[in-house]
Amino acid sequence: MQLTFDADVESFRAEFVAFLAEHLPDAAVAGADRAGSSADIPGWAREWQRRQFDSGWLLPGNPPEYGGRNATLVQQYVHLEELSKRHMYHSFNPQGLGIIAASLLSFGTEEQKKRWAVRILRAEITAALGMSEPGAGSDLAGLRTRAVLDGDHFVVNGQKVWTSGAHDADVLLTFVRTDPDAPKHKGISVLLIPTDTAGVTRRPFASICGPHDLDFNEVFFEDVVVPAQNLVGPLHGGWGVANGSLGHERTLLWLSFADRLRELIRDFRPETVLERDRYATMVMDNQALRLLGSAALARAARGDQDVAALSVLKVFGSEAVQSAAEQTLLAAGADGIVHPAVTAPFNPLNLDNFSCSWFERYVRSFAGTIAGGTSEIQRNIIAERVLGLPRS
Repeated sequence: MQLTFDADVESFRAEFVAFLAEHLPDAAVAGADRAGSSADIPGWAREWQRRQFDSGWLLPGNPPEYGGRNATLVQQYVHLEELSKRHMYHSFNPQGLGIIAASLLSFGTEEQKKRWAVRILRAEITAALGMSEPGAGSDLAGLRTRAVLDGDHFVVNGQKVWTSGAHDADVLLTFVRTDPDAPKHKGISVLLIPTDTAGVTRRPFASICGPHDLDFNEVFFEDVVVPAQNLVGPLHGGWGVANGSLGHERTLLWLSFADRLRELIRDFRPETVLERDRYATMVMDNQALRLLGSAALARAARGDQDVAALSVLKVFGSEAVQSAAEQTLLAAGADGIVHPAVTAPFNPLNLDNFSCSWFERYVRSFAGTIAGGTSEIQRNIIAERVLGLPRS
């Protein structure tokens, strides 16, 4: 068992730390450019992302032409670790960077990579993911948004919901049904739909954090004409693209959970014996999550595909964060419903700082047990692939 990193990894870390020391955005500058709603992408954030791209630090695992430096999986881990230590994101369009651009690099044509992926990676445009629909959330295969191929274009009709950042996005990676007569997993395709296309309507709606936190959207498509060249992957082959997109979403997701746990532990102030016991549980959960994640990382670095291990990490990490948020809220008492703007200034560099009370942060923690694959689905995977239980 090796509990330290090799010299090449630590050299990689030191180079990135030096880059951060020189280029990390200043909070004062960032705060002065805080225009619009919390979902808008300010100018300083676009410049920060572009600088990372040009220096090969945006997504180090990518080749240089796509904002990276062909880093190993372990090097990518320490890259994210250093960002998390500073509570800093490499992009304020996480879906665009981590899902849409990544999916285009995996499944798109060379023209699509240059026209769309590179511009998303360089923060020249932003992107959102059009997957969920009313009645087709966890069951993506139940989607009903229809796209009919008519010569050199598709005509799209339907609706999406919970589309994060859609009102501020330039393009939507949209999952549509192109063959209604095929089995539901086999009749799906994926289209890039610019949001300024005639017939596209975006309606943002507020979350638990109030009317100014506009991130979720309803998106309506009414006879939307989309060029056939905007098809991503094969016609009727969208299910494979969907699995790849969710795979990108789950990459090193456990590190994000561990970081959130660490923040909750930092802010927890145990006073009673019971609170000290809860605090100890949070500390142990955080350590267990990092050890399990490190073991899974080591297996992945050796080329082992361990889907079940990722499911274990997803369930444990998301539910540990949810439990810790609940305990912190209980410990905070009446102070837990006080908006943080009353007691502390907003930190524009921290995307996790939603300007929410502890109550709101607790409610938000439920998203972690849904996004990237629900806990129920992950438990099915664990039951079948780890415990060998029958599907029925």
